[in-house]
Amino acid sequence: MDPFRIFEEWYEEAKASEPRDANAMVVATATSDGAPSARYVLFKDHGPGGFVFYTNLESRKGLELATNPRAAIAIHWKSTYKQVRIEGPVEQVDDATADAYFASRGRDKQLAASASQQSRELPSEDLFEARIEELDKLDVLSRPAHWSGLRVIPERIELWEGNESRTHHRRLFVKQEDGSWTESLLYP
Repeated sequence: MDPFRIFEEWYEEAKASEPRDANAMVVATATSDGAPSARYVLFKDHGPGGFVFYTNLESRKGLELATNPRAAIAIHWKSTYKQVRIEGPVEQVDDATADAYFASRGRDKQLAASASQQSRELPSEDLFEARIEELDKLDVLSRPAHWSGLRVIPERIELWEGNESRTHHRRLFVKQEDGSWTESLLYP
């Protein structure tokens, strides 16, 4: 069975029933010495090639992925009682893809991405707002070099379906060297 076909069915179901952000996922990273960190982001593209999210490459997650380019992601849809866990290496999207996505964003989001020094200490909100106002004077904002997309390339995918009896159904898919997937069941 194709885990991506199942994911797509579940995602369509979640988009119809989740109150907002059916594309929210937790991204877990770790420093080079193994200290973990997790946060929610929104995936903007998905499929067999990977799950793409956009971020400041100089943020905590960006720096951790630069030194330890592997991540785990978790997507939980409370409304459908389903969860997806994915693990794999991470790569940066090409500049053309990042440029196109940046250009598709609303001006306010472009300004925020350009002005933010994500994860670094902010001396005052006024400083951030002043930087946004300064950038807003430009007619066109180009994607900043420090902002791009990162793709988590699935090597392991777990599809979890919950139930009230706590006998959850867990299916594990592991990618093989030839690109095929093996499937097994896990105890709940």
